[in-house]
Amino acid sequence: MERSKTITWQDPMVGAQKAMQMNGIDYLQAMTDGQIPLPPLLFTLDFKAVGFEKGQAIFSFEPQEFHYNPIGSVHGGVISAILDSAMGCTIHSVLEAGTGYTTLELKVNFIKAITIKTGKLQAIGKIIHNGKSTALVEAQLIDANGTLYAHAVSTCMILKPAGNAK
Repeated sequence: MERSKTITWQDPMVGAQKAMQMNGIDYLQAMTDGQIPLPPLLFTLDFKAVGFEKGQAIFSFEPQEFHYNPIGSVHGGVISAILDSAMGCTIHSVLEAGTGYTTLELKVNFIKAITIKTGKLQAIGKIIHNGKSTALVEAQLIDANGTLYAHAVSTCMILKPAGNAK
């Protein structure tokens, strides 16, 4: 039986332009409050931004068929994407205005298979180290009981504005 999914989103460049003008936590809060459009990826993969605070970001999703790989479980790329979202926003939450970041390395451990029977999962990011030029962050993908389904670590390069490379 054929299935379909329709998504809509707003211009992502509206938020991207504001990102460098605001400190990280204010930027993320503005997205949560609807003042800045959410990134299209959240609509594409049906992720929810649960909450942000300095040094932590939480996203959730409920596995659906459209997340599946050819063998009937959630694709590793979907799992990697939600963990990467939690880690990136965790780093973003502590940035000063005008400062950016980019992922240098991403490593994911897939602990348990995820299917539509798994239920709602949360990706919770946490900073391990926040240095001048790099940051190390991790995220766990857990269910409501705290069962671990995946774990990731990432190294990010901190991109300071020109003339402010202290």
